[in-house]
Amino acid sequence: MRNSKFNREFRDSTVQLILNNNESVSKVAGDLDINPKTLYNWINSYKKEHNIATQSIKTSHFGETLDEENKRLRRENKLLKQERDILKKATGVLCQRNSIKYAWMQKHQQSFSVKQMCMVLKVDKSSYYHWIKAGRIIKKEDTQLNNLIEAIFVQGRKNYGTRRIQDKLKELYGLLVSRKRISNIMKTLGLIVKMKRRYKNTTDSNHNLPIAPNLLNRDFYASAPDTKYVGDITYISTGEGWLYLATVIDLYSRKVVGWSMDDTMKVSLVNNALNMAIQHRNPPQGLLWHTDRGSQYASYSHKDLLKNNGITASMSRKGNCWDNAVAESFFKTLKSDLVYQTYFYTKNQAKREIFEYIEFYYNRVRSHSYLGNVSPSKFEEMNLVLQMETAA
Repeated sequence: MRNSKFNREFRDSTVQLILNNNESVSKVAGDLDINPKTLYNWINSYKKEHNIATQSIKTSHFGETLDEENKRLRRENKLLKQERDILKKATGVLCQRNSIKYAWMQKHQQSFSVKQMCMVLKVDKSSYYHWIKAGRIIKKEDTQLNNLIEAIFVQGRKNYGTRRIQDKLKELYGLLVSRKRISNIMKTLGLIVKMKRRYKNTTDSNHNLPIAPNLLNRDFYASAPDTKYVGDITYISTGEGWLYLATVIDLYSRKVVGWSMDDTMKVSLVNNALNMAIQHRNPPQGLLWHTDRGSQYASYSHKDLLKNNGITASMSRKGNCWDNAVAESFFKTLKSDLVYQTYFYTKNQAKREIFEYIEFYYNRVRSHSYLGNVSPSKFEEMNLVLQMETAA
């Protein structure tokens, strides 16, 4: 069946990412392990369904053709974006002495114009060139190591402290560097870890629907993929009201294998999330599915979905969030890494950024201490290779 592996929500989110963020089809296809031709088919179908077509050239009120106006606006937007990117990347040096700013400018001169950097950092252009002619007097550091630490920090969405950076240096480059040295370099580069907030759990289990026994019983270890899943719901604040997110996590690799977002917490929210996991992973009969006692998971519609796919239900004890600690932990991570650091003006913006976070960052990049500081996707790949070598 066409597109049977990917449900509608996943396909639309992927297409919106490409159209709204001007992402490369080949890059997105590679990141998500999807055939580029399949992506092009999704895009074409999406455009037809939403009547998205190339506009004809029309004359504007100011004597510009629409194409000319669009080109001008794109140039202006490009400049504004560059200024914003400079501010974002130079946060750590904005309040530093000029020589530190000059060193930062020299490092980023391939990405931004000197004129723009001088304007944003509020330094004199001639003074910058004088600093270069004078011999670039700054404290000598291991430039290569600095670059690696900054790259890991940025890739970790500014959430990695010295311990995680130390692990990544060892994993990716085979470098053994003390946390104290990493800390000193981070201070020099102005790399500040985002502050985390306390996470608050909310589950409404006041209903008279039948409850499944706690079969998982806090045994969060799984020896094989697709044998134990956990799920939960959380809410995200936006400028247009609440957005609700349901997730499905494989305990084997801690990978988010299913998710769904909607304006309400109807049963369809959790059904769609679990259906995505079933379509993507095709779990065997006997999969254990653990959730809280929320009315969505206890509903007859959800129980029918479990029965039709040979899935066994398990539910936490009343008022005991530790019985579903892995699902709770993911939401805490999501909110610390993304939600508490971002103001979502619209629900669509929140959907796009959460989709990117889950599919491109959390599953494929973010290291997980439980997995030996590798990402969920990397953990699955490593163990698959090991199994194939053992069987050979």
